[in-house]
Amino acid sequence: MRKTLYLKFLLAYLIFGIFGFIFVATFVSSMTKDHLITVQSEKLYETATVVANTYAVDLYNNNTALDTVKNQLDALDQYLKSEVWIINPSGRLILSSRNPIDVETEIMIENFDPTVYGGKNYAEGTFFNYFEEEHLSVFSPITAEFKVKGYVVIHYPMTEIEQELNSLLIIDYMVLLILFILSMIILIFFTEVVYGPIRKITEATEQYASGNMHYELQMDSDDEIGYLGATVSYMAQEIARSEDDQKKFVANVSHDFRSPLTSIKGYLEAMKDGTIPVEMHDKYLGIVLNETERLKKLTDGLLTLNNLNTAGMLLDISEFDINKVIRAITETFEGSCIKKTIAVELILSGEELYVKADAEKIKQVIYNLLDNAIKFSHPESIIKIETSEKKNKVYVSVKDSGIGIPKDQLSQVFDRFYKSDLSRGKDKKGTGLGLSITREIIRAHGENINVISTEGIGSEFIFSLPVTDGPDESEDDI
Repeated sequence: MRKTLYLKFLLAYLIFGIFGFIFVATFVSSMTKDHLITVQSEKLYETATVVANTYAVDLYNNNTALDTVKNQLDALDQYLKSEVWIINPSGRLILSSRNPIDVETEIMIENFDPTVYGGKNYAEGTFFNYFEEEHLSVFSPITAEFKVKGYVVIHYPMTEIEQELNSLLIIDYMVLLILFILSMIILIFFTEVVYGPIRKITEATEQYASGNMHYELQMDSDDEIGYLGATVSYMAQEIARSEDDQKKFVANVSHDFRSPLTSIKGYLEAMKDGTIPVEMHDKYLGIVLNETERLKKLTDGLLTLNNLNTAGMLLDISEFDINKVIRAITETFEGSCIKKTIAVELILSGEELYVKADAEKIKQVIYNLLDNAIKFSHPESIIKIETSEKKNKVYVSVKDSGIGIPKDQLSQVFDRFYKSDLSRGKDKKGTGLGLSITREIIRAHGENINVISTEGIGSEFIFSLPVTDGPDESEDDI
């Protein structure tokens, strides 16, 4: 699969979304949690310090009763949603907001040592394995007479911090989602303003690379991309003009001379060796003279053919009877048909059917199509040439029962020098230019030519021409 610029941009967009999610889930989550712990610990430490400097120190100085301090701790527990302790330096629990006063029962915190936390006034965890769940524990010393008498410890459940963290992260994810959606504007803008025009230019260059130099590239933008598209289009036109004027001219002329010369040679040899009886010589000499006249006209038209332009070749438009042209061309192939025992069936619409076109060029088209049909038909088969009229158009069909064209090669049959693998054994002398010339002639008339083919069954070529009511006075003899 080819990695297009658009796919890369879309991939970058998705990577942006994925990494944004990962960033929020890791770095933002961690930083937010640290911030919440810092804020909560400072809040609790301030409270613990106040308690240590008032109620707790009064308790140790015997200035207040144990019940009074317990009531204050219970009130703080409700307000802070935290468990409040007063504990001795040895680890003996004096008061707890969650436990009733019991001077008989001693509760010890094993291994209690606030110095293990260094200079911090809070700790995270189970507080010397006392709790089953993690807590944020903040402690403040109770000092009297310059001695530490005990500590006020406040335990805040970490689950409360996690809930607050999750609430903030939901907001972060919503903001990230909104940014991700809004960033689609950039993707849409890129698609419309950058990728779309670049794709048009790419398609045009592919057409030019395949030989279709007349492909039209239309750009609507006036920026650098639009200028690039206009430059590519102009380049293709210049290449088409130069290459078509040189290569097509030489190739087409060579092919046009070969066909009538082959016909002349065949008839003269047949008359010389007696294949054509003497009494038929006048008829076939007339055909030969007709072919030599065609060669003369081809020679006279060399300069005209050389003046090809981007719209195609120059045409000598006239009104003529297409049925008469078909009959005349069919007669020139009589020898080839007899040699291969092939019959040509003419299904013509009426005695006369006039079209408006270049008579010599259309004669060349029919000649090429019939020549191909005979070349690739099986012996003792039938070739059908049919004319029909429909919606101000005349349709000419040349249908054979030959080897056919593979389905995957149908799009290439009109390419210059194209010869299918199936035809190579039968078309030893062909140049692969006949159908290409045929298509160019029909296109020059502003008409279409199509092919219908089934491998092993045969092919049918159909082209259209504009119909007309009758001949011009200046119509040439066909």
